[in-house]
Amino acid sequence: MEYKDYYKILGVDKDATPNEIKKAYRKLAAKYHPDKNSGDKNAEERCKEINEANEVLGDPGKRKKYDALGANWEAYGQAEGDWGRYAGPRHGQNGQTFSYEGDPSDFFGDHGSGFSSFFDMFFGGRATNGHRAYTGGDIQAELPITLLEAYHGSKRTFELNGQKLRITIKPGSYDGQQLKIRGKGQSGGSRGKPGDLYIVLRVGDDPRFQRRGNDLLITKKIDLYTALLGGKIEVPTMTGSVKMSVPKGTQDGKTLRLKGKGMPVYNSRSHGDLLVQIQVELPRQLSHEEEELFKKLRRLSEGKGYTKHTT
Repeated sequence: MEYKDYYKILGVDKDATPNEIKKAYRKLAAKYHPDKNSGDKNAEERCKEINEANEVLGDPGKRKKYDALGANWEAYGQAEGDWGRYAGPRHGQNGQTFSYEGDPSDFFGDHGSGFSSFFDMFFGGRATNGHRAYTGGDIQAELPITLLEAYHGSKRTFELNGQKLRITIKPGSYDGQQLKIRGKGQSGGSRGKPGDLYIVLRVGDDPRFQRRGNDLLITKKIDLYTALLGGKIEVPTMTGSVKMSVPKGTQDGKTLRLKGKGMPVYNSRSHGDLLVQIQVELPRQLSHEEEELFKKLRRLSEGKGYTKHTT
């Protein structure tokens, strides 16, 4: 049986943080997703490997067992055929010796996985009267939601296999977030438990706001006079429009910040900020009087040494 290097499969170091593992998994899962690789058997197998690696490394308990036993997996090779109790020294790789007395399932877990035989050896099923009880496969589905739903939260009801299911989308939910519904995956047969259903949220683009973590970004156009002299402008937020002060001399491209007007922080009472990027609009057509006034302003600015102009 071939040893599965889950760290190599996800392309992360053995000391990778949970967040690094999550990011690597999401990137690879998106790349090899069946919807993007229809009919590609290699991509399908790669996707299975990626999911299997994430199942282990993304779970603190499984990862700890894998790290402890992974290097010595050959020592437990007999466990695949003999799931009874056993004792005595075992010799792993690099001459390491250890002993264990008990049921291999103490390490390997109670349920089958639907993954590779290597996975099942470590995390698969315990023998019960010569038979293994398997957990049914997990199901993954994507659910598109709006940015407004991600902001306020919502509830969705849908039907699966004739059964109505209801999920709660909490305020601050984000793109790629997985919602787990236990026991709603594939059947585990007469002896096994059903798998789980994973709903992956896909937050759509918003015509007004761009999301940057917990902050929201919006572009706001202002006229030249407000940029020069300052003033109040109306800015849309997720909960309605508010007035915002524009300082005198605001430059084009300047970003102003409205505290607490961004996205809710998931599972928290705090909010991110609203970032307002200023876009100064210049007058397109000047009357003769306006043109003369601007020329006068230019002469005044030259006299103060602000600008230099040559004709």
